Amino acid sequence: MKHEDFKIMSNIKIIEELKANIICIIGDLYKLFAKGSNVAQNSILECISGAIILLYILGGRLGYSHLEIDDEMRKKLKLGIIEEDDIEKDGKDLSKLYNHLKERN
Repeated sequence: MKHEDFKIMSNIKIIEELKANIICIIGDLYKLFAKGSNVAQNSILECISGAIILLYILGGRLGYSHLEIDDEMRKKLKLGIIEEDDIEKDGKDLSKLYNHLKERN
């Protein structure tokens, strides 16, 4: 086998592991929500930040740069703001996240 073949196989294995870890983190988040108010807030924050990290890494493994991901998120957020999505109407969450991403880059 060529070195390139090993790299492709390794990348596929890592992508599959990332996908499985994302599903596990989302499952952990659901378990935490099911526990109700007795759950440590830090545990929820760990799940959310972990999922975001894994999704950025997965995007990178699939050939997208972090900037491309951020740009796509800004586009989607802007569209939701313009179309007055229910989430936006209720608390301006899309605008807040859009501004956060805009300030970060």
